[in-house]
Amino acid sequence: MQPSPFLALIRVATTAALLAGPTLATGLSPAAAQGAPKPAAGAPSANGANRIVAVVNSEVVSRADVVGRARLFALNAGIAVAPEALDRLAPQVTRLLVDEKLRLQEVQRRRLPVTDADVADAVSELEKRNNLPPGTLKVQLAQIGVAPRVLYDQIRTQIGWARLIRQQLGPNADPSDAEIQDAVRNNQARAGQPEFLVSEIFIPLDDPAAEPEVRRFVDDVVGQLRRGTPFAIAATQFSQAQTALQGGDLGWVRKEEVDPEVASVLERMPPGAVSNAIRVPGGFQIVALRQRRETGRDMATMITLRQAFFGFAGTLDPNNPTQQQRDQVEKAQKLSAGARGCDAVEQAARGSGGGGDRPVDPGTIRLETVNPPPLRQLLAGLSPGKASQPILTPDGVLVMMVCSREQRNLAEFTPEDAKQQILRDRIENLSRQVQRDLRRRAQIEMRS
Repeated sequence: MQPSPFLALIRVATTAALLAGPTLATGLSPAAAQGAPKPAAGAPSANGANRIVAVVNSEVVSRADVVGRARLFALNAGIAVAPEALDRLAPQVTRLLVDEKLRLQEVQRRRLPVTDADVADAVSELEKRNNLPPGTLKVQLAQIGVAPRVLYDQIRTQIGWARLIRQQLGPNADPSDAEIQDAVRNNQARAGQPEFLVSEIFIPLDDPAAEPEVRRFVDDVVGQLRRGTPFAIAATQFSQAQTALQGGDLGWVRKEEVDPEVASVLERMPPGAVSNAIRVPGGFQIVALRQRRETGRDMATMITLRQAFFGFAGTLDPNNPTQQQRDQVEKAQKLSAGARGCDAVEQAARGSGGGGDRPVDPGTIRLETVNPPPLRQLLAGLSPGKASQPILTPDGVLVMMVCSREQRNLAEFTPEDAKQQILRDRIENLSRQVQRDLRRRAQIEMRS
C-alpha cells in the first residue's frame, strides 16, 4: 500500500495565518460584528437619546452622539456593551466630541471643504486596509448598532483638521534643504544610540480640575490595551494627536525627540509593553514600544514572494482524503515541480479559485520576523525563482516562491526621512496649539 501523499507533505500548521493579509486595526475591526452583543444592551431610551450633554458655540452634543461613539469603541475593544461600560466611557467621549465639534466648526469657518466623496474615499481605503469587500463597513456598523454617520463624522473631522493645519503652516510646512541636511548629519552623529518604534495615544487636559477624571479614563484605556484591545483602535477613537489618523504610529524616535517623561519610560520598557498613563505638558500620553534598535544600524533580509493556495472543500483527514483534496494536492505538486518564476505562481493562484485571506503577494517581508521558525527556515533556504514543496494546512495546500532577496539597512536615515520627521513635529505642535486656542475662545456649556 502506497503511503498517503498528505503524510509526506511539509506541515506548517500556522503558515496560513502568518502570511494572511494583514487586518489593520484602524476604525472598525472586521471581527467586531461577529458575535457582537445586540445593541439594546446599552442603548439610550428615545427620550434620553435626545438629551443635550454639551453645547459648543450654540451647537449641541447629544446623549445619542456620546453613546454612538462609546459603543463603537467598546465593541471594537471587546468591552461588554452594558450601561455601566458606556457610563464609564461617557465623560471622556463627551470631551472628545466637544473637541471634534470645535475642530469641525473651525474647518467650516475657514471654508475648507470636505466632500462626501472625500469621506467615501477614506472609507474605501479603510475597507481595503482591513481586507473588506466594498460596502462591508457600513453593514458591520449596522450589525453592531452604530449609525454609519458616527464613523463618517469622525473621518470628516479628521480630514478637515489635517487640511486646516497644513494650511496654517503655509510656506513653512516643508523644511529647507539646510534643515534636512542638519537633521541627517545629527542622525549620523548619533549612530549606535538607542531608537524606539513607538505608538502613542495623547489625551489632552485643559482644565486642571478635571485631572482626576481624565486620569481615571486614561488608566481605564491602559487596562483595556493590556487585556488585548488593539492599540490602533484605541488611538483612532480617542487620541488627539495627529498620529491618530495612522492608528497612533509615531514611527522611530530617539529619546530627545519625545517629552522627557516619555523618554524615561521608553528606556525602561521591554518591546511589546504598554506604558501607564504618563503626565506630559498639555495632558496624558500612553505609549506602546513595538521595537528597539540602534540608530543607523538595523540590517535585515528583505524578501518578496508569491503564494498559490489550493483550498479543500472540507476538513482534511490525512488518512482518508477526499478526491477533491487529492486533486488539489496534485495541482500543488505540479506547480511545485514545474513553476519557473513568480509569474507562474501568481497565474496559478489567480486560477485556483481564491486563497481566502492569503494574498498572492503579501508584500515585502522581513525574513527575521517570520514565524513560526520552521517557515522562516523554509523561506531562508529557498533560492529566488524556485518553488517550495507543497505545504499542507488543514484547509488546503500552499506553494510558495521567493521572488527577491536583499540585505537592507532599515535604520538608514534618508533626507526624505528627515523631511517627514520635521514636518510631523511641526504639524503635531501646531495642532495642539490651535486646539488649545479654540477651547480658550469657545463658549462651552457642559450639562449633567
